[in-house]
Amino acid sequence: MADRLISHVFFDIGGVLGSNGWDREQRAAARERFGLDDDFDQRHAEVVGDWEAGRLSMDEYLDDTVFYQPRAFARDEFVAFMQAQSAPYPETIALARRLAARSRARGGPVLMTLNNEALELNVHRIEHFGLRDVFSAFLSSCWLGVRKPSRLIFQRALGISQAEPGRVLFIDDRDQNLVPARQMGFETLLFTDAGALRQALASRGLL
Repeated sequence: MADRLISHVFFDIGGVLGSNGWDREQRAAARERFGLDDDFDQRHAEVVGDWEAGRLSMDEYLDDTVFYQPRAFARDEFVAFMQAQSAPYPETIALARRLAARSRARGGPVLMTLNNEALELNVHRIEHFGLRDVFSAFLSSCWLGVRKPSRLIFQRALGISQAEPGRVLFIDDRDQNLVPARQMGFETLLFTDAGALRQALASRGLL
């Protein structure tokens, strides 16, 4: 597919541009580090939807999941641990940066993120990964008020970007998020690693 046909490329963040922010592995590490019991995961499951959709603050999330009882550790210590779980994927970010530079020089596709993330972690990761000079907009669940894989988040992303579904390439590491986008007419790409992504972008004439 020639790059003139792709007007926008939407990148997921967690699992594509960096590690997941607060998924199973990160929460398991928190349980071990801070001695939390299995009740933590149950409490997380009850509120994560509101948290990632921007209807719950970080403090409210922590009140509901961790600090509903006295703890031997401080809130700031726990938040610092949460943030420390975010690791950038330098190779993928370098590819996105290269694509953005090529697009600016040649009038290519607009790059945006499309991700599920709670507000405070999202802002931290955008800054920590150095994404502001790569992407034109951050279409994140905390600002759109809805999460993938709901079709509504894709509809809102199209409305904000004013893109046609058939001219959008959406990159995500979870097929369940790609399915509704594909059904709506998006070009989709399942991320596995930076090498495969480089080849896929090159085969579409984007690199």
